[in-house]
Amino acid sequence: MYARFPPSRPAGVSEGRQLVPISQAFRYDHSKVEKPIGRRFSNPSLLLALIAALIALVVQSGELGSSDTMHRLQTAHSFWTAEPAVFPNEYPEFGVHGRHGKLYDWYGIGQPLLLLPIDVIGTWLENRSIFDDYRSDPTVRNIFVVCVTNILISVLTALICYRFLLELGFDVFAAVGGVLALLFCTTHLHYTQNMMENNYIFLLTLSGFRFEYRWLRTQKLGDLLVGAIALGFDLLTRLTTAMDFIAVGLFLLLIVYWERDEGRRLLETVLAYLKVVVPVTALFLLVDRIYQYYRFGTWTDTYVRYFTLEHRLHDPTLPARYPWETPFHVGFFGALLSPEKSIFLFDPLILLTLVLAAFAWKRFSVPVKAFQLAAGFLMLAYVCFYARYTVWSGDFAWGDRYASTAVEIAAFLSVPLLLHFRKQLGRAVWTTGVLLVTASVLIQLASVLFWLPLEIYQMEDLGHPQFVIWLRFKNIVAFALGRMDAWGLTTDAMQYDTWDYQHITTWNFLPFVLRRMGDAPRWVFDAALTAWALAIAALIATTIRLRNILLAGDTASGPLRASSAVE
Repeated sequence: MYARFPPSRPAGVSEGRQLVPISQAFRYDHSKVEKPIGRRFSNPSLLLALIAALIALVVQSGELGSSDTMHRLQTAHSFWTAEPAVFPNEYPEFGVHGRHGKLYDWYGIGQPLLLLPIDVIGTWLENRSIFDDYRSDPTVRNIFVVCVTNILISVLTALICYRFLLELGFDVFAAVGGVLALLFCTTHLHYTQNMMENNYIFLLTLSGFRFEYRWLRTQKLGDLLVGAIALGFDLLTRLTTAMDFIAVGLFLLLIVYWERDEGRRLLETVLAYLKVVVPVTALFLLVDRIYQYYRFGTWTDTYVRYFTLEHRLHDPTLPARYPWETPFHVGFFGALLSPEKSIFLFDPLILLTLVLAAFAWKRFSVPVKAFQLAAGFLMLAYVCFYARYTVWSGDFAWGDRYASTAVEIAAFLSVPLLLHFRKQLGRAVWTTGVLLVTASVLIQLASVLFWLPLEIYQMEDLGHPQFVIWLRFKNIVAFALGRMDAWGLTTDAMQYDTWDYQHITTWNFLPFVLRRMGDAPRWVFDAALTAWALAIAALIATTIRLRNILLAGDTASGPLRASSAVE
């Protein structure tokens, strides 16, 4: 179904190939697009927020998803309790020695700060008398932390993504499609279940894009300040997100350059931007340096230096270039082409982005072109930066963990573009797009059915390389038919401890994990299963409701476009 565009066009919008003067303010009346018809539940943004929340609730396993996140949660716990950031028995496998010989983690402070207030509430909840007979894994505290954190990030991401697509000039139909594509068709779904830093970084980076773009159009200082603060929290989370800063700046710079006129010069815009962004960035870098000094007594080093020293202490045979010893071509082409980590296999929507750029680039508006180029730069920058890293792929992860966030940013716009240009592109491109979207949905759904280390354990027995996605589908069929042994699902897992074995031999959703572990009281399992089933039913009902609203044209009571996505 293709949404129809009204002939009306608000002031300041390009007509034909006429460019929009940057000096004109960008005015967009969201109340017209979001005007409820009959009931408030007809509001697309509210329905998208509810869908995002329900998806996050349904896919939770109750576990944090990785040892990295477990350690970051422990760091957050150490901020307000007497417990250490790293327990002595975890060394030397994890932790580095810092000031006064104490053990610290080697991560940024960003995710621990996010988890801190939720950890406080989760710990309080876990100590209530109702849970006196349940202290086993997954713990009440972990279940609460992952559910609340992932729901919060998912909802905010959906809302920011929706608003940003509207402001780029897409109609409601295409903007809704873009949000659903992000939630269901990219690795964003996998990292909603496995709570690494990826989705948090995605939210912060997309917020930077959205709010700083609004500043460019409205010249409201508050928008630029919010965007700069979001990117500042990015730096606290992972210092390599400095590349996200550059990508957002490139996005704005390209727009200003292509739309420049006599009323506003490029230099004036750049100076106005730097007056706000530089001080905000400096403040967040100072916070990062203070945290570094608190742990390691230095203002200039990063954790990589201490990480390297500790590892060399325990393994003097490490290469001289460690941890940057991987040949560049191995990491670079591995991220692009390897069957175990290729971004094109784990996020097929990026292929659709390339197809649409090839066939419709001249039709894109200036902001869309600028965003696609900035996102492409960001994706390439991450792939190149980590190409020489000792674990260039992110190790225990679904796909290339370091590049996946940038890939999602470059890929999610493909569905809105496909919907927008459906008539102009023809049947062949439309069919290709539908096939890629379908493949993306199946791959992302498969990614959450089992705990992510499953295929990694299998490859230690089967050897490398393996087509991981095909192996995942084989495992799903094997498990569903009760033929795990015949398909080699558990062969290598038998070498690992009971905890790992139990987690890779059950569907990776909270009720099934609780039942498999067998430590939760019956009422806890029954409550989790009931909530899970109700959440699935609510997700289906909400999605149908949103579809019916769009097909009925309930959102068409006002202008559907803020600016043209076609020059």
